[in-house]
Amino acid sequence: MGLLDGKVAVITGAGHGIGRGHALEFARHGAKVVVNDLGGSLRGEGQGRAADETVALIDKRGGTAAADYSDVSDFEQAGALVQRALDAYGRLDILVNNAGIVRDAVIWNMPPEDFEAVIRVHVMGTWSTCHHAARHWRAEAKAGRPVNGRIINTTSGAGLGGNFGQSSYAAAKAAIVAITQTVALELHRTGVTVNAVGPSGLTRITASIPGMPDSFEPDEVPEDEWREMDPANSSPLVAWLASDEADHVTGQVIRSIGDRIIWMRGWKEHRTISADGKRWDATTLGSLINQDLFETRAPGMRF
Repeated sequence: MGLLDGKVAVITGAGHGIGRGHALEFARHGAKVVVNDLGGSLRGEGQGRAADETVALIDKRGGTAAADYSDVSDFEQAGALVQRALDAYGRLDILVNNAGIVRDAVIWNMPPEDFEAVIRVHVMGTWSTCHHAARHWRAEAKAGRPVNGRIINTTSGAGLGGNFGQSSYAAAKAAIVAITQTVALELHRTGVTVNAVGPSGLTRITASIPGMPDSFEPDEVPEDEWREMDPANSSPLVAWLASDEADHVTGQVIRSIGDRIIWMRGWKEHRTISADGKRWDATTLGSLINQDLFETRAPGMRF
């Protein structure tokens, strides 16, 4: 018995890299997979049939998959993608949002249209598929049918801590965490868990960063072999979060870096100072913040 036997999953951005790794892993565990990929360039330009390659690999390994070429940043096409799973396999159990592009530049050189394009694919793409999946699952619940849905969104270290030259990508990945935590609250009573995973690996995106090695595809690594920068290293975690075993996990951010799985607990209250019911004085506030909050006056402090 596979961990995901009988499940139907939609995985966006599954034509290459991390998304392809997820699709292969899900199929290996028995899920029927709708492999979505617009097939464009790393910048989000053009279209192609990269999804067909992933489907062919799944077919070759005895799994079941269908290709989809919808542009998830388009609200109506995102809805058609969800409907594609329902039409092809009669149900939807899992949504994995992995589609993304990059158009890196330092902020003073970044054209606004590049910023908007990255936000549109990552943020609007994630929100739109979540919206349509949520409407389907709520309708199922209202009709008295049990719902055990899963949404796994993709964030990154850039979104959790910033990265030089990636104000658009980092903003998008941070926004995806906010969407994840909010939708987890909204869908909890419906029977849907929503989590975010921050994967690592050599992909088309990492290969675009100066000084980084070339990317490679998950299918280039034998299934019984482990490589530190394999784009599929996070896929077992994503498959587990998509399974019935993880029905107690929601609203969480988990990173997968090499052989490590890291539970993130960001933006929690760390240290507090109080004015004891009085108004702060800006002329004296700085010394108190440096001494009692930051415990340093060092320039370039990061926290």
